[in-house]
Amino acid sequence: MKVLKIILFFFFGILTTFSQHKINGKIVDEQNEPLPFANILLLKTGENAAPKGTVSDENGNYSFEKITSGKYKIEISMLGFKTYKIPEFDLNGNKTFNITLKEEMQTLNEVVVKSKRPVIKQTAEKLIVDLEKSDMINTNLQDVMRKVPGVLVTNNGISIAGKGGVRILINGKTTEYMDVETLLRDFPADNIAKIEVVEQPGAEYEASGSGAIINIILKKNVKLGTHGSANTWIGEDEGFEWGAGFSIASYKNKLNWQLSTGYSQPTWRDDLFLIRTVGDETYNQVTREPYDPDNFRIGGSLDYYINDKHSIGIGGTMNTRDSERIATSKTIISDVNNTNTLFSENSFDRQRSNFNMNPYYEYKTDTDKLLIDFNYVDFVNDNTNRLSRAAGSTVNFTDRRYIQDGKYKIKTYRADYTKTFSDNFKLSAGTRFADVGTDNDLETQSLENTNFNTIDSLSSRFAIDETIFALYSKVNAKFGKWSFSGGLRYEDSNTDGTSTFIKDGQMVTEVQKRPIKKVFPSASISRKLTDILGASVSYSYRIQRPGYNSLNSFQQFLDPFSASEGNPRLTPSYTNNYQFNLTYEGQPFFTIGYSKTDDVIFQLISQDNATAQIRQQEVNVENNANWNFRLFAPVNFTKGLDGYTGIIVTNTDFQSSTYGVDLNKWNLIWFIQASYQLPWDINFELSGNYGTGALEGQIEVDWLAELDFSFGKKFMDDKLKVNLGFNKMLNRGFVGNIDYGNGTAEVESNGSRQNIQLRLVYSFGSKFGKKKSSRNTNRDEENRINDSN
Repeated sequence: MKVLKIILFFFFGILTTFSQHKINGKIVDEQNEPLPFANILLLKTGENAAPKGTVSDENGNYSFEKITSGKYKIEISMLGFKTYKIPEFDLNGNKTFNITLKEEMQTLNEVVVKSKRPVIKQTAEKLIVDLEKSDMINTNLQDVMRKVPGVLVTNNGISIAGKGGVRILINGKTTEYMDVETLLRDFPADNIAKIEVVEQPGAEYEASGSGAIINIILKKNVKLGTHGSANTWIGEDEGFEWGAGFSIASYKNKLNWQLSTGYSQPTWRDDLFLIRTVGDETYNQVTREPYDPDNFRIGGSLDYYINDKHSIGIGGTMNTRDSERIATSKTIISDVNNTNTLFSENSFDRQRSNFNMNPYYEYKTDTDKLLIDFNYVDFVNDNTNRLSRAAGSTVNFTDRRYIQDGKYKIKTYRADYTKTFSDNFKLSAGTRFADVGTDNDLETQSLENTNFNTIDSLSSRFAIDETIFALYSKVNAKFGKWSFSGGLRYEDSNTDGTSTFIKDGQMVTEVQKRPIKKVFPSASISRKLTDILGASVSYSYRIQRPGYNSLNSFQQFLDPFSASEGNPRLTPSYTNNYQFNLTYEGQPFFTIGYSKTDDVIFQLISQDNATAQIRQQEVNVENNANWNFRLFAPVNFTKGLDGYTGIIVTNTDFQSSTYGVDLNKWNLIWFIQASYQLPWDINFELSGNYGTGALEGQIEVDWLAELDFSFGKKFMDDKLKVNLGFNKMLNRGFVGNIDYGNGTAEVESNGSRQNIQLRLVYSFGSKFGKKKSSRNTNRDEENRINDSN
């Protein structure tokens, strides 16, 4: 009998241990409204078992199935609400836990605790600026970019460590805007979560590009319900300027949508002063070129969450830009005996539109992520410009008109997979295929009597057919204080350029083929030296493919004596990048970078003394090397002051026996980016820089300087943001010299100054939140359109 009791007790214990139960319930807020997409974590105590997790459905319901008996804890969390913890309980049957989450409010003596500065972190691969947890009054992308240590925003664009060629991505995708000026002014800052400055792109990025990548990551946690914002701005630059925008989004249940639109009329001006010698003559040229484009954008997306693992969606955008402007030039031509003056006008009529469509499918769990998407871009760029003689000119020339129509179609197919084995090991792999077709047609016309007639010998057509197939794999691993990432990317591309033109009265067709098959490695390794110091080294191998417009042999005249032209013989350049970072408490402190580029794409300026014409053309220069040394320090020596300052020392070297290029220059840049809390909760922000000089391609530039500042304040329970900005207050532009080899020139390129802008942003709608994933895509072909007119 005793033996029987022991046997029965033994089997009862086994049955009890292996019996399975169910835990379910509902998550609601304090108004008893269901909360979908709340995170529920189930932990078994006393064992090393992996936790189980799930999310609530659209009605706030959740459940765990087939749970064995034992002691458990439950933790419920959701953005915007306090985390709720169910203390340890015994599970020996089905249980139901209905939970009410309370809105989260961090207070101290009834004063909301807020961070006035972004969280900045330097890793081996990238510099991360986290804006999501900061409380700064940023109204546009330009304000945000000025908070990134070492990134300089000037009239000449964006530079990092003294190098241009910076590519801007939004969620990994090339921005729909085709010019930096409009992007910086018009893109709203409210939805920006992070900015990543990627100087050593890993295998997951396209191998193309000579400069750094700035990846703007939009907020993943979007508000539950219907919400949006309206913004407007007015300003004075080269005349009155203004813009307005509106966005609205609805995130309810499984179907989510958002829509945004905007319109702007900015104004600015680029001036060129050029004094050059041609034999015994001096050419003194002044060109003033205003810009006043009309920009319109509209975009939207639709996402459907099939369940907590599967989602599909589609997004689309359309941008248009129309610009009509007249550039005026005055050139005084003199020698010891005579003086003549050329007055000319160049009228530009630009009509540009860009349509983008991006459907996707995503599978996502705690350990696996698969993204499959397709991206289609249709870009149209129609240009007409007329170069004509103006009244008072003593130099005769025949008026000409250039009609150039450009069409670009880009189709990209992509699949990316990531497997997370643990917190210390992750494996990624993917593939991509791009199909590009471009068609550019140029008709050159000459004015005869009162009619324009086509000049067949100066008219041509240029088309590109390009395919790029890529495969990549990457591993991320941690070993104690060490971290490592490494990857390989294989790209097989075929670019066929077809030129059709008239030569000696006959139609000629030439095809230039560029097949490329290469492996592009990248790697980084970092180590925590002490509790506050860390170090990392990184390497990447990159390719810079010529921009599509650069391959066109078309000529574009600014005036009868100066022009730019394409180069169908351009070949890609290849760069080896090396970088060492020393960090202090995870933030940038000291950096050394070195890059070596073969056949770098270089803006060559040459002069033909027989015709007195100067030409700008991209060519391949055999050797280019760049050193940079950076030292950063926080600016927080008094209460209410936050920011960064630092110095950047660079050395740039270009060498070419083919084109007679021998350029080498050291320069130093000091910068400061700071914000200060003034009385009445007014936020004052300042950014400035000073440089001793640099190489802008072939131009040796003298010292540069720039200063911008703004005042910002919030009203109406933080729903209304007001910002008054003063930009380009000490903008010097650049002043320098050019050595053609057969002559020299003094050049000054400067723009409008003392720009002032008043910006208003009003936010409305729900203040609760849920988590929404953000897709990361990369569109290199769009970036190579590179039309900034």
